[in-house]
Amino acid sequence: MSNDSVCVRFHTALELIGARWSGAVLQVIFKGAHRYAALKAAIPGVNDTMLARRLRELEAAGLIERRVLDTSPVRVEYHLTEMGEELRPVIDELVVWAHKWIPLPEEKAS
Repeated sequence: MSNDSVCVRFHTALELIGARWSGAVLQVIFKGAHRYAALKAAIPGVNDTMLARRLRELEAAGLIERRVLDTSPVRVEYHLTEMGEELRPVIDELVVWAHKWIPLPEEKAS
């Protein structure tokens, strides 16, 4: 395996989970929100267009799956795939790092 292939894989992974709202969507699903309305309510500032786009991208990448439940009315839920679940420790470590090193906006002004 050449260094170039590792670099391409790293950049592809970083762009996937680093795209605006992607990490937030994954984090909320890790915490148990599975329906669109619950995801939207848990992610401040995301609009319907961006949330729908990120859900489609994460599904296309194989990180989440969209499940249509046979209920009346029909319900749609989003769940992690095995691949998505394996990102949990990565995202958890990023959260730890962010809490240590990234100040909240109001802390910057102080």
